[in-house]
Amino acid sequence: MNRFKASKFRHTEARLPRREAWIGGIRAGSVTSCGNHVKASCRWIAFNAEAAGVLGIVPLECEDGGKRTVSQLCCHSDVVTDFDFSPFDQLLLATGSADEMVKVWRLPESGQDLPGSAGLTLKSGGGPVDVLQFHPTADGVLASGAGKRVTMWDVGRQQPLTALDSHGDQLQSLTWKRDGRLLGTSCKDKKLRLFDPRASPAAFQSVPGHENNKDSRLLWMGASDCLISVGFSQMREREVKLWDTRRFSGAMLTVALDTSPG
Repeated sequence: MNRFKASKFRHTEARLPRREAWIGGIRAGSVTSCGNHVKASCRWIAFNAEAAGVLGIVPLECEDGGKRTVSQLCCHSDVVTDFDFSPFDQLLLATGSADEMVKVWRLPESGQDLPGSAGLTLKSGGGPVDVLQFHPTADGVLASGAGKRVTMWDVGRQQPLTALDSHGDQLQSLTWKRDGRLLGTSCKDKKLRLFDPRASPAAFQSVPGHENNKDSRLLWMGASDCLISVGFSQMREREVKLWDTRRFSGAMLTVALDTSPG
């Protein structure tokens, strides 16, 4: 008797959408940054364009069966390093840039012109804004990372709530847990940190992460307490590590993605 139960997904396969649903002919940029290169809300898709400081904006749904029009949003005076849509307002887009600014834009309903200026500009300080992300459960709270500092912003009041200054080197990634209680960060000092920003001062734990200080990224595993980190080993091979944040010490699992030569 077979000890392993056959998966109900064993015969599934991916199906490409019809060609009419494709979005083609887009000239995306190749910006080197720690942030995202494409994000979507229920209304819009945003992506890095070729020109510095510009995002490409495409409506998710085309009207009357017509073709989607790619528009350009001139955001910053330097490279757009990261951007994120608010989970509470599908027309609200935050952008960060190498010009050390965080801007918040209100995109129009489909078929209308894009805004010529940001609704809100926040001066981050500390260097280029490398990463940013809206809080998943608190409306109007935005985390941005610049240099060695993470700043929590109250977008409605246009002021910082708190700053997390416990990093030893440049930030590479930040991610909110789905319930918003914890914030994880990865850093060029090869450490992962876990913050409770509600504590005063903000409480945190740190553990050794990947052995190479090349770019790394953190992601929460659904609604669980598990954190996934993607980075590089000492031999510059890509690897994925799985962490249990309830016992935040060594990684539970390490998977090498590259095969060593020889």
